[in-house]
Amino acid sequence: MSKKLLSAIQENAFPLNDEALDTVMDAIGDSRIVMLGEASHGTSEFYKIRAALSRRLIQEKGFTIIAVEGDWPSAQAVNRFVKGFDGEGRSAREVLTQSFNRWPTWMWANEEVEELVDWLKSNNDGKAAGEKTGFYGIDMYSLYESVDEVLHFLQENPQYKADLELAKKAFSCFEPYNRMPEHYALSAAHFSDECIREVTNLLTTIRSHEDLYSNEQEKDLNITMNALVAKNAESYYRAMMQDDAISWNMRDMHMVEAVDEILSYHGENAKIIIWEHNTHIGDASETSMAKHDMINVGQLMREKYGKGNTFAIGFGTYEGTVIAADSWGDPTKRMTVPPAKFDSWEGQLHAANAGDQVILFIEENRHLFNDWIGHRAIGVVYNPEFEAYGNYVTSRVGNRYDAFVFVNQTTALKPLD
Repeated sequence: MSKKLLSAIQENAFPLNDEALDTVMDAIGDSRIVMLGEASHGTSEFYKIRAALSRRLIQEKGFTIIAVEGDWPSAQAVNRFVKGFDGEGRSAREVLTQSFNRWPTWMWANEEVEELVDWLKSNNDGKAAGEKTGFYGIDMYSLYESVDEVLHFLQENPQYKADLELAKKAFSCFEPYNRMPEHYALSAAHFSDECIREVTNLLTTIRSHEDLYSNEQEKDLNITMNALVAKNAESYYRAMMQDDAISWNMRDMHMVEAVDEILSYHGENAKIIIWEHNTHIGDASETSMAKHDMINVGQLMREKYGKGNTFAIGFGTYEGTVIAADSWGDPTKRMTVPPAKFDSWEGQLHAANAGDQVILFIEENRHLFNDWIGHRAIGVVYNPEFEAYGNYVTSRVGNRYDAFVFVNQTTALKPLD
């Protein structure tokens, strides 16, 4: 590994502390979209630092939207809680555990998020509706939950009878599969184009009738977003059986479309904070993902809104512990994260400084960090013994992000269950 990279890190990195967050806030400037990454879905420090930055963005720069890598219906329950739409008197812990009840529950039902949600509710209290900060999910795994949301709303509001009949017809395609998206995916290849058209037509119709839906407690946004999830999830589960890159791209394109919808709803001056994994918010065109024709949220947001209006912060660690599972759906484990490979980005950060640090990538120094290098990524499924063979994404880090937060030794977050 080049000594130039070690020198560049030593010359440009600064200790991670309150003053460092001041510097990051200055660098964010007037960006309308701030994307906060994470190298895993189970690291306490990543959540805590993102929460600290989010609180400052809300208080100091007027951000009013947090969008997370979670499902719309689950996050909407949190949104209703923090905005005071619910009068049930539940606690943040109850809302999170009851709403995020599908694996991997720990991603959002954890003590770190509980603390942020409590703060959001307190900070929102007494504010006008347009000044309150919302909490929204932009992922697309909630196919059946979103179908239920749309049907329930239309059944409870008979004035939208035409849309209800269209919804029943559209969602009849999903009925035979026992609410199991994987069963739907296996059978979707044999579907006629009619089913696809029906779900698309439902979203188009709801959007064309937006002026008829009440904006009380964001009911109009809720039905539109659930219809959007149903349409895009249908496409996603069909694509799963065809090509991994296509299904990945469909998921990230959905998340961008969801962000667009939320921003449009809140007005041209709305500012949004996006919480997602590094693999979603770090520009894919600056990684080996591009060789496989994969795109992501970070790339699409930069292309659509411009680099001057977006700011992406990556996160990483050298070693520690993490919450993950051996395979999809398995019980949660507290796992050991082994020391990063020496010739990886994280290994070089450790070797250069061995402390918690922050680096800003600006015009004057980006070129120093743009040699291709492995960059660790840990998912909800993780096997530490084999991470060297599949958990590093080759990246040009200086171009992939606008800043990077490195915590040398991290600890697992604390699930509520």
